[in-house]
Amino acid sequence: MSTFLFNHIALSVKDVDQSTAFYQKLFQLKEIENTASGSKTRWLSLGEGKQLHLIPLPDAEIKTNKAVHFALTTSNFNAFVLYLDELKIEYSDWLDTPNKDYIRKDGIRQVYFQDPNGYWVEVNDDVQ
Repeated sequence: MSTFLFNHIALSVKDVDQSTAFYQKLFQLKEIENTASGSKTRWLSLGEGKQLHLIPLPDAEIKTNKAVHFALTTSNFNAFVLYLDELKIEYSDWLDTPNKDYIRKDGIRQVYFQDPNGYWVEVNDDVQ
């Protein structure tokens, strides 16, 4: 059987420049070359060869719910939550309690928020 590794997440976005700026500002992600095509799709590095691809589809209908999300982890969880406050980005716990983090049964803290297109993002402190 083959071994599989995570490669990238692709999101369709209404405004690729706005979405790129959001992810770069929030997570300090570096833009990398889109080597797949000459399209306006923009690629951001998540580190360790993992990528976020932002595909401009201004007329696409985007439907989301919190159960469909991607998660990033940080060892500076408290500082990140303060940064969300500073940027005035609304966040909640899993139960939708505004401006509150959630502590899972295993002790991992997490917050959820939405990007400019409504996609859900989780940030947690599950650093191993």
